[in-house]
Amino acid sequence: MKNIKKAKGSSKLSLIIKVTLILASSFLICAATYGMYLTKKAEHAADTAFEEIEDRKIPDQREVKVEPEQDNVSILFLGVDDSEKRGQGADHSRTDALLLATLNNKTKTVKLLSIPRDSYVYIPHVGYRDKINHAHAYGGTKATIETVEELFEIPVDYYVRMNFHAFIDVVDALGGIEAEVPYRLNELDENDKRTVNLQPGLQTLNGREALALARTRKLDSDIERGKRQQEIIKAIATKSASFTSITKYDAVLEAVGNNMKTDMTFDEMKSFFSYLSNGMPRIDALTLEGYDDMSTGVYYYKLKDEPLEETKNILQSHLGLIPDSTELSGINSNSGLNVEQTQVENNSINSVQ
Repeated sequence: MKNIKKAKGSSKLSLIIKVTLILASSFLICAATYGMYLTKKAEHAADTAFEEIEDRKIPDQREVKVEPEQDNVSILFLGVDDSEKRGQGADHSRTDALLLATLNNKTKTVKLLSIPRDSYVYIPHVGYRDKINHAHAYGGTKATIETVEELFEIPVDYYVRMNFHAFIDVVDALGGIEAEVPYRLNELDENDKRTVNLQPGLQTLNGREALALARTRKLDSDIERGKRQQEIIKAIATKSASFTSITKYDAVLEAVGNNMKTDMTFDEMKSFFSYLSNGMPRIDALTLEGYDDMSTGVYYYKLKDEPLEETKNILQSHLGLIPDSTELSGINSNSGLNVEQTQVENNSINSVQ
């Protein structure tokens, strides 16, 4: 009898082990299948978003096209209002936001520069100076890239152009982002209707509210507006890399694929995951010092020469184009160049890999 009971006990244990193995195998298969599904969806979104610029040559500072897995690279982010209501379209709109990021492959750090939209700069496409946000209206993304390359004397390796709908959809797909609202806002929405009302303080914002915060500048300045845009980008990056956002990637990928254009391939996009291997990278936020000018009857933001030269040196050094002579991580009191160092901590980033 004892042997019979022992045999029955062994049989039950064996059954439990088998069931456990089956469940574990099923889970792994489902996880792998879902991972493959996301990969395929991401690849489709990347293919939909891919838009190579015609007749664009390799920048003078590059001998060959960069490889993000091993090279330092730069990415220009363009926020455009391609509203049909204003009849601009994607090719003739002005840029509502311009941010330039340089990524150093060795240190896995990022320099993020906000370029004020009214900056008075030379636009090669037309051969004269004007507001930098007009470059896109004159000659599209290519003209904007050439203007930024001329201004900072660096190559722009990649571009990412997003419209308002992409921004809204991405933030909503992530379940909102946390951002500091500096003052009470009664701001225009994506349809130019004053429907967004926000109170000051740290809040969780949906897509429409985040867009309104990113666009507003009436109560302070374009410089403060640029800082807000940098903080919003950091908030999006942090939320998208969090463990709780994994199940929302479907909607994010769909939003990006439908409303974004870039000259990055899917494989090139994947290569940037190396920057997340040890958590979110350090991001140094830079702004350009200048002054308001109405001498011609038209408002321009005139960039100061010395801080502009320092910004050029920082970007060129970070890309490895010139020797690294200094590591700015705070406020440079000599020139007034504002460099804010931000370290974003995220313990769950490895779960996303």
